[in-house]
Amino acid sequence: MSPSFADSEQEDLYDHDLSRIGVSLPSNLLQNFDQILKTRGYSSRSEGIRDAIRSYIRYHKWMADLSGPRQGIITLVYDHHQRGLVAAITDIQHDYMELIQASLHSHVTHNRCVEVLLVKGDAQEVKSIAERLMAQKGVETVKLTTIPLEG
Repeated sequence: MSPSFADSEQEDLYDHDLSRIGVSLPSNLLQNFDQILKTRGYSSRSEGIRDAIRSYIRYHKWMADLSGPRQGIITLVYDHHQRGLVAAITDIQHDYMELIQASLHSHVTHNRCVEVLLVKGDAQEVKSIAERLMAQKGVETVKLTTIPLEG
């Protein structure tokens, strides 16, 4: 009997043949990561990094499998002082006017804003909006959550 997709995915995510890598990180990013590791009870940075990479892989596999009509939310956090960023975000939203049903914008701090977009349409087009927003310099995070629309 051949292994299922879920079995092969588990093998990929939990392979025990370890490789050593070196990573350079800004000190504030490492401090934040270490705090999360401590709070969540990880025994080592390596364990936390492996878990974070597994989560990243699962998310991107899920994103790759999106298809059909979807309703969703795109949440982005960005530095509104980044030169040209607000205009770029606005242009992207205008390019997808037919998919964006509503938007909500909030000023979090003097430099940071959060924006939430309610979207509805073909999964690949919804994903495209999120990817274009992600690619902008000054965008800190983009999170896409969707649900399929049933017939």
